[in-house]
Amino acid sequence: MKRIDQWLSNLGYCSRREARDWVRGGRITRAGGQVILDFGEKASADEIRVDGNALDHPDGLLLAMNKPLGVVCSHDSREGRRVYDLLPDQWSRRLPALTSVGRLDRDTSGLLLLTDQTPMVHRLTSPKHKVPKRYAAQLAQPVPLERQQELSRIFAEGSLSLDGEPCLPAELGWSGSAAAELVLTEGRFHQVRRMFAAVDLTVVTLHRTHFGRLPLDGLAPSEFRELPLDFSFD
Repeated sequence: MKRIDQWLSNLGYCSRREARDWVRGGRITRAGGQVILDFGEKASADEIRVDGNALDHPDGLLLAMNKPLGVVCSHDSREGRRVYDLLPDQWSRRLPALTSVGRLDRDTSGLLLLTDQTPMVHRLTSPKHKVPKRYAAQLAQPVPLERQQELSRIFAEGSLSLDGEPCLPAELGWSGSAAAELVLTEGRFHQVRRMFAAVDLTVVTLHRTHFGRLPLDGLAPSEFRELPLDFSFD
């Protein structure tokens, strides 16, 4: 149970001050059509209607997006176009705020999760839960078959280190002489590019195709779809 003005503010409809005017204007009713006159009244989400419509995702949001190139995961608009700019304006005003589950940098495209469920963010980004993420990388130079096999072994052993810290074992596969697929269970800063750089290879393009068991299938760049809050990535 929350106050009417708190529901409207937390779900991004308007500020708590503006909510008072929405109530006074008769825009807020009960499910049965009765007009709510007190913005401080407490009610459950399923009791409230805004302009005749049920509240928008009162339990929270979980989204899968195909992040395009050139877009950042930051909330700071000074860094350029943001993934949040691709969503409905109302969602960008929700409290708690929508945030990305981990980040993809400006030059990386593909599957990105967004949610306002803070415990879910911690669970899915924690290395101890080992949620696998799959990336497709196009390299600047072809890699001979023997070298491919050697690199796959190095990555799988976890013998590669970044800044003095060993990486967790990773699955490296190949679909061509310069086309690699890497599965990670951790998410350090620019990790994929840095891992390949550590073995003298340069990543030209990078695209995330899976997050856990969830594939990117069917989403064009900038498109997103809703997922159930209890979706299992295991």
